[in-house]
Amino acid sequence: MKRFVLGAIALLASGTTAKVRAADYYAPPPPPRPYGYTVAQPLIDCSWAGPYLGGNLGYNWGNVGNNPTKPSGFAGGIQAGYNWQNGPWVFGAEGDIQASGAEQTFAPWKFSNPWFGTLRGRVGYALGNVMFYGTGGLAFGELRATTFGVSESHTNAGWTAGVGAEMGFAPNWSAKVEYLYVDLANSNFVITGASNGYRFGLIRAGVNYHF
Repeated sequence: MKRFVLGAIALLASGTTAKVRAADYYAPPPPPRPYGYTVAQPLIDCSWAGPYLGGNLGYNWGNVGNNPTKPSGFAGGIQAGYNWQNGPWVFGAEGDIQASGAEQTFAPWKFSNPWFGTLRGRVGYALGNVMFYGTGGLAFGELRATTFGVSESHTNAGWTAGVGAEMGFAPNWSAKVEYLYVDLANSNFVITGASNGYRFGLIRAGVNYHF
């Protein structure tokens, strides 16, 4: 009887020891990391510095100086630029070229704006992957007048200013929404006998690839 009791105690003790050892080797699984990151990839803030290239699509509407026409239509094109960043402040330069369908006919006059472009500076403030900015600089573009089948075109220069917001949504990619006011200064048209220019607002959305 004594041997039986001692054997049972030994068997119970060996089972308890095995359980303790198994518990010593158990480690809970690590908590999940944020989506899109690996163990070797640290979480860092978005950087806006460097060159970029992209495209945009928008709508512009405005009026012609010394004429009752108010051309409007869709516009789309490409933009390229470069950013420098100092803390949350972002400084950059950007240029774009746009094809435009803005036009209107009033009585015998038809005015259209086949294309335009801008060269601008940008100053922004970044909150991680979101940046708010102001922009302004040079604008240039074509203003075309047509009456009784006769056309006359001038390439006018002027200025532009606006505001926008841009957000990084994937590695190297960002999307933006922007408003610009564009003033293509007046020039003398022979067929209208007046000094005509085109002033318009432009709202557009675009995407950029950052190199």
